[in-house]
Amino acid sequence: MIMAVLFAVLFGAIFFGIPICFSLAMSSWAALSIFEPNTNMVVLAQRIFTQADNYVFMAVPFFMLAGELMLKGGISKRLVQFVKAALWWLPANLACITTVASMFFGAISGSNPATVSAIGGMMCPELKKDGYPDDVAGAIAAASGTLGVIIPPSIPMVVFGIAASVSVTDLFIGGVVPGILLALILCLTSMWIMRKDKRDKYAVRAEMEAQGITGFKAFKEALGALMMPVIILGGIYGGIFTPTEAGVVSVFYAFIISRYVYKELSWKELGNCIERAGISTGTILIVCACSAPFAWFMTSQGIPGIISTAIISTVESRIMILLAINMILLILGCFLDTSVIILLTTPILLPIANAAGISPLVLGIIMVINTSVGMITPPMAVNLYIASRVSGSRIENICKKIVPFLIVEIIFVILISNFPQIITWLPELIG
Repeated sequence: MIMAVLFAVLFGAIFFGIPICFSLAMSSWAALSIFEPNTNMVVLAQRIFTQADNYVFMAVPFFMLAGELMLKGGISKRLVQFVKAALWWLPANLACITTVASMFFGAISGSNPATVSAIGGMMCPELKKDGYPDDVAGAIAAASGTLGVIIPPSIPMVVFGIAASVSVTDLFIGGVVPGILLALILCLTSMWIMRKDKRDKYAVRAEMEAQGITGFKAFKEALGALMMPVIILGGIYGGIFTPTEAGVVSVFYAFIISRYVYKELSWKELGNCIERAGISTGTILIVCACSAPFAWFMTSQGIPGIISTAIISTVESRIMILLAINMILLILGCFLDTSVIILLTTPILLPIANAAGISPLVLGIIMVINTSVGMITPPMAVNLYIASRVSGSRIENICKKIVPFLIVEIIFVILISNFPQIITWLPELIG
């Protein structure tokens, strides 16, 4: 009965258009009022404040600001030029360039929407100029954008690390190999889709030569941008600074490169970047804070234990449990934001994963990748909406062309779920 009231109020409030943060708080308040009437409601405010006061959350605004600085400071443009110089010889080269550039940008920004906006905004006009239909260009940009939160640093990984009390550093390391593999798979998918295409693959190189851009010059221009993930991730893995401190380092480095090396960031644009990063951060943090009383009430009432016991007693096979977890996450990804899904489901899925012998690290990476796939599954498909804007194609048309990429990403999720060594190999190697 408690569970029914809690979730009925939550989804009822969401259905009527109440923001998710207030829906979470309302459901906790309603359930507490009905089933624990003697409890002082101040406890809800205390839980919200305690969650918002978490030190690790300080990484979120800094990574958000670093992404904005890179977007406006010329870093993304130089990354694209470098990847062009390196990959012009591939079949479907512009599609592969979009994917690999998104991987590099994701290693700096930690955000899917920022990746689609930055790289898709630059590559979609070039894809269209090369003869790609608008909807295909949009689909490539949207699918490539899912790498934004898989390649560390990743804001959803920070959120899961807090929710599950898992090392954010381990999550960052665990996301490297899956992110690179997914980028490779997306490139192969683009090659397969364009297998009958007869475009001159030397056209990209000819255009770069006409602009005076050689391979060495592109590398030299992009060196400042390429060093950023090396400094940030190397500093984290080398124990020089924590993931939270890495956010500060990333902002400082992005500002120096954008303002004084590339000289493309004005003081006015800096203010705009701070404003946009603040708005994005506020959206994430208020949801994270309001999820605390919801998670606390569920835990205090033993709801995660009840759900996990019911699932474990019904489904005994580890493979079937993994399949059930992935199906739940994929379905939720159609309707809810990544951080919301992680905060809502972690208290429920963590005991199920533990009972099935799935480590919290593996569960975290599976959840991040799964919810990232949700960014290209309508109706809550942020990547598709941004891709529609930057490509000039209707979202309905992009949805049709995104299907092959969606299928291979779902297959990839199933693959890493059943072969967790893909996730754990690098963390175990580093120790």
